[in-house]
Amino acid sequence: MSTPTRRLTVAQALVRFLSVQYTERDGVRHRLIAGTWGIFGHGNVAGIGQALLEAGEQAMPFHQGRNEQAMVHAAVGHARQLDRLSAQAVTTSIGPGATNLVTGAALATINRIPVLLLPGDYFATRAADPLLQQLEHPTEADVSVNDTLRPVSRYFDRVTRPEALIPTALNAMRVLADPAETGAVTLALPQDVQAEAYDWPEEFFAERVWHVRRPAPDPVELAEALWAIRAAERPLIVAGGGVHHSQAEEALKALVDSTGIPVASTQAGKGALRHDHPADLGGIGHTGTAVSDDIARTADLVIGVGTRYTDFTTASHTLFQNPDVRFVNLNIAAFDAHKLAARTLVCDARAGLQALLEGLADHHVGVEYEAEYRAGKARWEQVVEAVYTAADDSGVPTQTQVLGALDAVVGDDDVVINAAGSLPGDLHKLWRARGRRQYHLEYGYSCMGYEIPASIGVQQAAPGTPVWALVGDGTYLMMPTEIVTAVQEGLPVNLVLLQNHGYASIGGLSETVGGERFGTAYRYRAADGTFSGAPLPVDLAANAGSLGMDVLRAKTVRELREALATARASDRPTCVYVETDTAGPAAPGAEAWWDVPVAETASREAAVQAREAYDRQVADRRRHL
Repeated sequence: MSTPTRRLTVAQALVRFLSVQYTERDGVRHRLIAGTWGIFGHGNVAGIGQALLEAGEQAMPFHQGRNEQAMVHAAVGHARQLDRLSAQAVTTSIGPGATNLVTGAALATINRIPVLLLPGDYFATRAADPLLQQLEHPTEADVSVNDTLRPVSRYFDRVTRPEALIPTALNAMRVLADPAETGAVTLALPQDVQAEAYDWPEEFFAERVWHVRRPAPDPVELAEALWAIRAAERPLIVAGGGVHHSQAEEALKALVDSTGIPVASTQAGKGALRHDHPADLGGIGHTGTAVSDDIARTADLVIGVGTRYTDFTTASHTLFQNPDVRFVNLNIAAFDAHKLAARTLVCDARAGLQALLEGLADHHVGVEYEAEYRAGKARWEQVVEAVYTAADDSGVPTQTQVLGALDAVVGDDDVVINAAGSLPGDLHKLWRARGRRQYHLEYGYSCMGYEIPASIGVQQAAPGTPVWALVGDGTYLMMPTEIVTAVQEGLPVNLVLLQNHGYASIGGLSETVGGERFGTAYRYRAADGTFSGAPLPVDLAANAGSLGMDVLRAKTVRELREALATARASDRPTCVYVETDTAGPAAPGAEAWWDVPVAETASREAAVQAREAYDRQVADRRRHL
């Protein structure tokens, strides 16, 4: 009996296959590949481009991008908003279109967010060699520029034969849908193979559902974790992005309500508890709150839930200073669970938290400890209120007052997006997260230019939700291109554009490490050759307007509040532009250290003093073994 087949090109078969892939978790289904972003060139126009045209919008929605890196950022924003249960694909031509994917791929993999990358590649037959944009390697003829995507992809394959697509497509979906393995997946597609026809088994195009599992904790690991928690006098939960990805916020709240264990959050985990929960201590680490870092220094047990423990979280391994501190790490990825020599709970975050809740039903932290962290939280709230509030609303707003004005306008379900510059630190310390997906910080790669395209992806994933991309002038100049896409698609994203004439965050860091803010200001050259002249006459608001956005200029705190309210009510992509007061009150300084090595020998006094301070700080580093 012959197997039914269908004759299609490789590209047509891939698009058809992707259109019938689904994820399922807790009985809810999502399209695994919800749409495809693309910029076409000779490496994909006759293959994937033709296949998308033939498939039609219902089978595979197409989104037109302006920059390949930005398309990946948009796909990441979409997948994160949907708890990694739905992803998007990105197709490019060969050459620069493909290598532009590398930064976005690194961002996706570092943050454990699924995205499918489909770059064109050289002829598999080598019939035309070398091609336009081909890298010729003298000793490795099978190398192409797409190999730059190998180290930043969780799965990589080059499809050099039509029949090879079947196993590699299935493997690609397996990785994208796996909560422990997911990240960027790259299928490099030689342009001649894309257009080659093959008789595909009909079964390849059958609807397929990938179950996203919730593995329960191992009984032995669970028993050891419960023993450690019961023995601790000063336990602290560190909530990471895994809490959100697993939709475990309610399970975390139930555990905290029952046990009184306080929660500090990483950048990815902020919002795991509402800001007004009495046990929510806010951000932790170098950009954390005073109460969070004070409790962390004296904690005798740190319970990591879905966190990677980056250097910002651990203050470069100087934060957890209790001589007897130990760690319990609940993580779906064993690689992350074993960090800091922890007792491990390798399981789904929600399943693990529910198991801890059941095992700690009669357990509660001491009354004095609970009173201590609640008092610290109350003191920090006064700090937030002070830097959010302007004494005179007719003055130019500081950056923290911009956040205060936005805080007064947003609703619980709004999404606030940021990634780089000085804003991540201010937001981590000060933002009052009210919803599970309100706080959207990409701080795994902290990629300048992420915010605007990510806001498009979030808006696609959550139509009708107000979305805010917060960017400084440095970030804006990196990648404003997808404003055009938002206008084209009628997506009412809101851009809050802060003009401070340079790299504020790196300028501040440069000053602390003896760099004296060298090369961080956007100014004319002075007579001595340095960039210390007058600010450049750049009108970023006019630029945003030229790309199709409605633009609202705010010069005072009062005008800012009005502009933000107008933007939120608009059904058009809207930019709120404000020049900030960089000399006014700023956010509180760092409550914990961050290791940026300082020149060991220097002739300039600023660097000499910075090195002396560095040597004092680095002495506090610990190896948790």
